[in-house]
Amino acid sequence: MEKGLFEVLTEICDEKGISPDVLFDALDAALVAAYKKNFNSAQNVEVSIDREKGDVKVFAKKEVVELVADDLEEISLEDARAINGNHQIGDIVNIEVTPANFGRISAMTAKQVVTQRIREAERGIIYSEYTEKMNDIISGPIERIERGNVFIDIGKIEAMLPEKEQPAGEYYELGQVLRCYVSEVRSSTKGTQIIVSRTHPGLVKRLFETEVPEIAEGIVEIKNIAREGGSRTKIAVYSNDPNVDAQGACIGPKGMRVQNIGDELRDEKIDIVKWSEDPAEFITESLSPAQVLSTEINEEEKSAKVTVPEGQLSLAIGKSGQNVRLAARLTGWKIDISAK
Repeated sequence: MEKGLFEVLTEICDEKGISPDVLFDALDAALVAAYKKNFNSAQNVEVSIDREKGDVKVFAKKEVVELVADDLEEISLEDARAINGNHQIGDIVNIEVTPANFGRISAMTAKQVVTQRIREAERGIIYSEYTEKMNDIISGPIERIERGNVFIDIGKIEAMLPEKEQPAGEYYELGQVLRCYVSEVRSSTKGTQIIVSRTHPGLVKRLFETEVPEIAEGIVEIKNIAREGGSRTKIAVYSNDPNVDAQGACIGPKGMRVQNIGDELRDEKIDIVKWSEDPAEFITESLSPAQVLSTEINEEEKSAKVTVPEGQLSLAIGKSGQNVRLAARLTGWKIDISAK
């Protein structure tokens, strides 16, 4: 094999971020298979590749025995000591059996192995890279839209935003830059597939972590999120510092922080709720913006009976029951609302 081929292999490894050892290990195995296919399938051989000179040699591996029963696998002690006087019974001797035209076969095999391994290594690198981005936000321009699915260019690969992960009412155009939540990374023989979402509660969580420094610093905690993508989100927050108002930090000066997040979510309504260890207090807060007169807790059934003013009943329940439904998911309690 030409020395130049090894230089090319090294350059490819550097360019693709692939370990040369991975490539050469694969090449070793492929050359052994090529030898057995073209010359002697029964022989136990190994291949030696000189990365400096470009030389490829094939060695038959034979065990030193007193009486040879299979000359493909064994060598007599006398013959072994003719090669090296120190050989003993049970030693393995390497005997060069490189065919005259093996260089041509080596070059052809190398090209096939390089192509295959580069694909495999690139898939592995991409899979590892995007596995680290799980539960995070990625962004990129929309590349194509097919059968309701949106495909986003995120660099080395495209991400798919399935139709079921798209908020109702959102409209997409080619070239539009979209921010999405990485919900799944799949690996298959066809490569890595990145599944992203615009409806996942995690998108709201990551947007708040990015927009609100107090959350990033651990001063304010996001306790839970209940979301109906494209319509409404309730987020429960808590401050570890009595001098910091969790709701105020999330809303931001002149409401800019929550407004920025709302803009990113295409004007999705966001209720920022104060979390409490007291179920009654937390449930009361979760029904915001409705006013609550009283909340009776049933610990055994984990249910609550909430009373609101007559004029607040529809607000507490919300359109199609959305407000109370999200409040129940946010708190983990079954909520029954009545008016007084």
